[in-house]
Amino acid sequence: MIKKRGKKAVLVIEDDAESRNFMARVLELEGYQVLQADNSEQGIAVARENHLALVLLDLQLPGHDGGVVLVEVRNTPSLSTIPVIVITASAAALQRERALGMGATEYLVKPLSAASLREAVARILSRQRGSWNEVKEGTYSGSG
Repeated sequence: MIKKRGKKAVLVIEDDAESRNFMARVLELEGYQVLQADNSEQGIAVARENHLALVLLDLQLPGHDGGVVLVEVRNTPSLSTIPVIVITASAAALQRERALGMGATEYLVKPLSAASLREAVARILSRQRGSWNEVKEGTYSGSG
C-alpha cells in the first residue's frame, strides 16, 4: 500500500515487461511513484489497495483484456474518478472511440516515446479532477 506523501502514485498495467519497465522508468524520473501489474486481475487488486492518481492500461492483457479492467474501474465507486490512459498498438479509430466511450481519459498508441508519455501524464494530472462517466452496462469486445 502506498504510504509516501507528496508523490503521486501511477499504476502501469502492462504484460510486456520491456514496455512496463520503460513506462515505469520514465514516470519515476518525473517524480511519480510507480506501481506495476502484468495482468488484469493483479491490476485491479493493486488499484483497490492503493490511492492512485492515474492508471496506464494496456488493452492486450493475458486472461481478461484491458477493456474489462476499464469497466471494473469505472464501475467501482472508490476507483471511478481515477483517470485511465489506455495504451495499445491499435491506431484504429473504432478502437479509440470504444475505449474513450467506455471511460478512458486518453488513448495512446504504441510505440510510445518518453516525451509523449510524460506530456500525456502531466496534462491529465494537471487538470482539475472531475468525475469520469460511470459505465453501467459496460462490455468490451475489442482487442488491442
